[in-house]
Amino acid sequence: MKSPLLSLPGAVPAEGADEGVAAHYGDLFREQRTLADGTGFVDLSHRGVVAVTGGDRLSWLHLLLTQHVSELPAGEATEALILSAHGHIEHALYLVDDGTTVWAHVEPGTQEALIAYLESMKFFYRVEVADRTEDFAVVHLPAGSIAEVPEDVVVRETAYGRDLFLPRAGLEEFAAAYGPAAGLLAYEALRVEHHRPRLGFETDHRTIPHELGWIGTAVHLQKGCYRGQETVARVQNLGKPPRRLVFLHLDGSEVHLPAAGTELRLADEGPDGRKIGFVTTSVRHYELGPVALALVKRNVPVDARLLAGDTAAAQETVVEP
Repeated sequence: MKSPLLSLPGAVPAEGADEGVAAHYGDLFREQRTLADGTGFVDLSHRGVVAVTGGDRLSWLHLLLTQHVSELPAGEATEALILSAHGHIEHALYLVDDGTTVWAHVEPGTQEALIAYLESMKFFYRVEVADRTEDFAVVHLPAGSIAEVPEDVVVRETAYGRDLFLPRAGLEEFAAAYGPAAGLLAYEALRVEHHRPRLGFETDHRTIPHELGWIGTAVHLQKGCYRGQETVARVQNLGKPPRRLVFLHLDGSEVHLPAAGTELRLADEGPDGRKIGFVTTSVRHYELGPVALALVKRNVPVDARLLAGDTAAAQETVVEP
């Protein structure tokens, strides 16, 4: 979905998974400060939007998701995962129920596979699942924003701001009233600062929730009966995850950021040492400078100095070893 807001002055299109919206509007650090100050908005209209209706929607989703949603109050935001039979993360959903419909936004392009899975699990339950991406656009108001939300717009409010499920036809009118717009790079810089994992960025085909700190926020440990629950319980009660998420402070003298997938090694072993992890997301932060999220092997010492390719990196613990 190509956003009409790419026509705004200074808009530079994002690439890769975020294609279709603006990476920035000409001033990355100003846009970050704007969001940090609680003003402006972010165009997330490339994200998939899925709606679930019907009298059994919450009890049915409760059986499929990692989160406890059977009694989710109307208006309360939550997030949840769908796991494989082996406990690997397949989908991440950012949810809110408005009293009649569960609304979720998901990573761009993942809604079709998600809906196919949900449809296969309907059985006799009174539920209907719909792809509403063509009709609704997600926009983000940052934490601290005092902007009044348009009437009849579904809002998902979290500690990091408010996600609005806005009728797509009203996107340009919204931008004119709620600007200035901030691009995806500003939004991602704040996400990395807050150590928030993202499907397809911090995950690969074998990621389990414990590795990313999604236990508690997206995985409820006092419920069962969902696919992959056995792996979650086993790791929680009997073991440790093989990898852990870390936050990296990168050498600011380097011109280029290490790209996603850049191999990590112990600085003491040099650039030819054994691989102990990889960068997942790297950004330039308006206050912290170049920083990144990364996955490392669980047994890497928490105080070890690292190399991201040729770039020196100091780690902060996100997930305890």
